[in-house]
Amino acid sequence: MATLESTVDGLKFANPFVIGSGPPGTNVKVIKRAFKEGWGGVIAKTVSLDASKVVNVGPRYAKLMAGDGKEVIGWENIELISDRKFEIWLDEFKAAKDEYPDGILIASIMEEYEKDAWCEIVERCQDAGVDAFELNFSCPHGLPERKMGAAMGQDPEILEEVCGWVMGVAKIPVWAKMTPNVTHIEEPSAAALRAGCQGISAINTIRSVMGVNLETLRPEPTVEGYTTPGGYSSKAVKPIALRMVMEIAQLIQKEFPGRTLSGLGGVETGADAAQFILLGSDTVQVCTGVMKFGYGMVSELCEGLLAFMEGKGFDTLADFKGLSLPYFTTHAELVRMQLARKAEEAAIKEREAMVKSDAEWDGDDFVKQSDALARKPNS
Repeated sequence: MATLESTVDGLKFANPFVIGSGPPGTNVKVIKRAFKEGWGGVIAKTVSLDASKVVNVGPRYAKLMAGDGKEVIGWENIELISDRKFEIWLDEFKAAKDEYPDGILIASIMEEYEKDAWCEIVERCQDAGVDAFELNFSCPHGLPERKMGAAMGQDPEILEEVCGWVMGVAKIPVWAKMTPNVTHIEEPSAAALRAGCQGISAINTIRSVMGVNLETLRPEPTVEGYTTPGGYSSKAVKPIALRMVMEIAQLIQKEFPGRTLSGLGGVETGADAAQFILLGSDTVQVCTGVMKFGYGMVSELCEGLLAFMEGKGFDTLADFKGLSLPYFTTHAELVRMQLARKAEEAAIKEREAMVKSDAEWDGDDFVKQSDALARKPNS
């Protein structure tokens, strides 16, 4: 019987499905709902020591619809990190763990470029009983003026320094969440892993402008007639997420064996999750999917992934984690392999054309058969 249970960085997950940091983990009520529905883990909405500067606006979402006008394929948000007081979060972390001690609760944290602040938030959150940390180096639009989020994650040198501060005081596993808004995601990922982080999460949302309303001529989402570029998510980003997850997984295999990877970006089905695991993910996060379908979608995610595993004869997630990675190569190598295959097919055809007995001579192909016998095989 196939199982979805696994142990990642010493944490025992009932299944690989984790609520990604964002609105689905925005307070203790929804965190408890996620655990009740059976999610393997929950990453709470990103917190900081000082929430007083966090002011959200509305509307703050915009959707890209499929051609039929019914299905949401893209989702943009200009939402910030949590606007709730840090002290409230500490109480809610404790409450969530008291009621669901076996649920994996991960604190997403973000601070300015200040060592004391990072050390304080780590120490106070782990004292509240969270199981792990996810360092938010990746929000594409939130608080760049404070050098937070992607503004920090796009600089590998600063990212490595900050991760070093965190690892100096963390007593529980630490994942660093990568921004896709870079040219080579391996560079910040390697910086975080060099600093000692146990794992990487990827990807966060992609910096975007959803569109322009052709009636009002204003970009969307429109707030007081204006907007700001936001973060793009939902199923349309999955191909980009898979590419970056593959690149990070290859990096881990080559330079940081044993480190872990939590993949996310457009996951809506068990089949989606299987693809992320085949490309090296240990866990799979879902955020926008929950906003589209609700917390109960986890049952279908589990059923879909189990159906894939049973159909392929896999008993555990480890049986197929990373199995598709060896099938990536360079374009030049693809050309070489294709030419080699065509040459081999031609050689086989030529060998098959050689007569092996007098009964095989044919009047129509007599000249070709004669010519074939005049050459050495494979010449």
